[in-house]
Parts: sequence; structure tokens; C-alpha cells
Amino acid sequence: MSTTELDRPDPDLTRRTTPPGRGRGQVSAGAVLRYALLVLSVVIVLVPIYVLVVTSIKDAATISTATAWDLPSKLSAAGWVSAFERLAPSMGRSLILAVVAAALSSMLGAMNGFVFSKWRFPGADIIFTMFLFGMFIPYQAVMIPLQAMLLNLPPGFDGIGKLIIVHTVYGIPICSLIFRNYYATAVPTEIIEAAKVDGAGMIRTFISVILPVSLPGFVVALIWQFTSAWNDFLFALFLTQPTNGPVTYALQELAGGQNPNYAQIFAGVLIASLPTLVVYLVLGRWFIRGLMSGSVK
Repeated sequence: MSTTELDRPDPDLTRRTTPPGRGRGQVSAGAVLRYALLVLSVVIVLVPIYVLVVTSIKDAATISTATAWDLPSKLSAAGWVSAFERLAPSMGRSLILAVVAAALSSMLGAMNGFVFSKWRFPGADIIFTMFLFGMFIPYQAVMIPLQAMLLNLPPGFDGIGKLIIVHTVYGIPICSLIFRNYYATAVPTEIIEAAKVDGAGMIRTFISVILPVSLPGFVVALIWQFTSAWNDFLFALFLTQPTNGPVTYALQELAGGQNPNYAQIFAGVLIASLPTLVVYLVLGRWFIRGLMSGSVK
């Protein structure tokens, strides 16, 4: 048999591997339905964004005469400029809040996750279950006693300082769960045992062995906590004032009034959502990888 005949595909094999009733280039009805649902989902998600963007670049005269779907006849950046001027100070405070609270709760969660997954002790499962109860306590249930307790803090903790404490404490349960699942699946127990044989204690093992391989877990916890702290409004409403609160409080003040400036409001919404969008775009790949690292548990 020649080389050309050997390279030629077997027609019988092609017929056997082709699904019945479907030829080459044909798409199944199920695939068409899936793509149609995906396109519909994309449209549903993008329609509010379209309205926000289009309205934010309209001038006042166009907004009063046109519908929300109409493209602007004249582009105007006045809404973006005025919204940024009013939101800039509060965005700086929100950035401090989100970064500090996310870092503190993630580090505390990493310590707890290491202890609960690799450094077992009597009653560990019961204590861990009690930790998880903190995830299910609604904010509204503790708001009044929490506000009364935080009134005794020194003056330097007014505003963002109170929110950092609250979001750090509230973030410990979910961060502990994230790191416990990650360490239980991604970090072999033999490494911990080898460190013990070499004389390393709990703290030394955590710093020298666990932290260097904890990047995927930290990405998940940091993104989760950053988003939670940045988008918080209820705690900000109870614990801060418009002059020292985060961007969500300032955005609520921006949208108030009897004669709202819709271009300014919609531009403010887009500006306030940009930091979380950037975080997900930059760290999204590691976010999914970190989530899947603990998926077995």
C-alpha cells in the first residue's frame, strides 16, 4: 500500500464518527438555543449599561426632550466633570476602606484557615462552625448595638475607621472558609509534617511554608472583600456622615434633590463602579483559579 493511500482518510470511519442526521457544517438545535440564550443574557446585562453611558454624555436640554434610548444629538462631558468633582474625596476614602479592610480580613482569614485545615486541635470543627455562623448574621440585626458600641471609640476612628473595623470583622468568616478550603486541597499535609520535623512551629510554618503558596487564595479573598467594602451602603449610612463617608454615601447624596441632574447621576454611578470593574478585569483570571483550587471541598 502506498503512502498516499495510508494518508487518505477512511470513509467508513468518517461515517461512523459523524452523528446520525447531521452533516458537516450543520449546527444542532441545542447549540442554536444555547447561543440564543447567551446572546439574550448579554443583551439584558448590557442594556442598563447602555442607558447609563448614553444618558451620562447628554446635555440637559437633550435629556429633557429625548428618551433614555435615544443617542445624544450633542455630546457633553459636564455630567462626568461635575460628578467626579463631587465624588473624588469620597472615592479616596472608599479606596482606603476597601484596601485596608480587605488586607486585614484576608490575612486573619489565612491564619484561621491554616489552623483549621492543617493544625488540628480538639473542638476545631465546632469552633469553625461557629465562625461560619458569622456569615449568616444579617447586618440589620446588629446595626443598633454595633452603632452603640462604636460610639465609645476614640475620635480618630470616626468615619472610615469605623467601617474598616466592621468590614474586617465581618470578613473574617468568609475569608476563613476560603483559605480553609484552599489549604485543605492545594497544600499537601506532608509539607506541614516536614516543617514540624525540621523544628518549625505554627507561626514559622505559616510564614515560611504556607504564605508563599497562598497567592490564589489571597486573590479570591481580596477581590471578595474589596468588592464588599466598596459597595457597602448600610454600614456607611449608620456609622458615617456625608463628609467622612465612602463613595456609596456620596452617590446617594448626589442622586438626592427635587431637580436631579440625570447626566451627573449616571456618570457618578459609572465612576463609582470603575474600581471594582478594574479589579475584576485585572485579577479575574486568578480569581477563577483560586475559586477552583478549593472546589473539591
